[in-house]
Amino acid sequence: MQPLNPAETRNVLVLGTGELGKSVLKSLVTLTAMKVSVMLRPVYENSHDTDKVELAEWVEKLGIEIIYGDAADDSTEALASQFSRFDTLISCLGFAAGPGIQVKLTEAALQSSLVRYIPWQFGVDYDVIGYGSPQPLFDEQLDVRQMLRAQTRLQWQIISTGMFTSFLFEPALGVVDIENSAVRALGDWETAVTVTTPEDIGRLTARIVAEPVGDPIIFCAGDTVTYGQLANTVETLVGRTMRREQWSVPYLRTELANNPSDAMRKYRAVFAEGRGVAWKKEHTYNATHGIQTSTIMQWAQQNL
Repeated sequence: MQPLNPAETRNVLVLGTGELGKSVLKSLVTLTAMKVSVMLRPVYENSHDTDKVELAEWVEKLGIEIIYGDAADDSTEALASQFSRFDTLISCLGFAAGPGIQVKLTEAALQSSLVRYIPWQFGVDYDVIGYGSPQPLFDEQLDVRQMLRAQTRLQWQIISTGMFTSFLFEPALGVVDIENSAVRALGDWETAVTVTTPEDIGRLTARIVAEPVGDPIIFCAGDTVTYGQLANTVETLVGRTMRREQWSVPYLRTELANNPSDAMRKYRAVFAEGRGVAWKKEHTYNATHGIQTSTIMQWAQQNL
């Protein structure tokens, strides 16, 4: 399958206006000459809610067209009809959209006349992790890959970016605990993790959309570090020694078994196993194209 010629990419539709969606929209408008549209839920139309009005105004100020649809409530056929107005679809609707949405969107993309689809797979290497991981939502991501590989009409690209850099510092995850002067290793201190900021993901996605890239799976990275390196970075940043605690795979598996519905315990167990959650930055799309991305230290200096 030949990569889509940039000249053929005229109309791009983006799903999702969260942190990632906004970054992708801003970068598409800045870096490309394509017509960019976004799909908002019908509740945004003629709404007087301040947040919804502000979002719609932000979108329109960028020159982005708004269409209305609901990935959860609309039928697959209705979504396919909407998608057929465009040649490229970028989904920034993540797991928060609910189970089954990733497969539904892929079915709609396959039924449509879209030329290219970038599904929401801005995360880990699901192929390496495989089915049956501690995070069952990952199984649906593998289902999406199987659906895309089983056909030849629709071009597709997966952009693997690791976890959001900010998630590594999320108090609920428990890895970086500034308040209690602790850093915790998921697995052990040599286990590695790849992270990228949403801003960098937005810039890289826009570049990939604008250029012909033949690889169906593209790896990006803002930074790749071991938990030992992360602890050193945090200590340098805060100027004091942090207590180091190791959360081993057996410990985290037991914690998850005691509370199997806890989303954070699922993520901790997956990342502790260390498979498919890290790759060398020097081999990534951004490194080989000379595109600067934000390191963990740079992000922390700006945000902590």
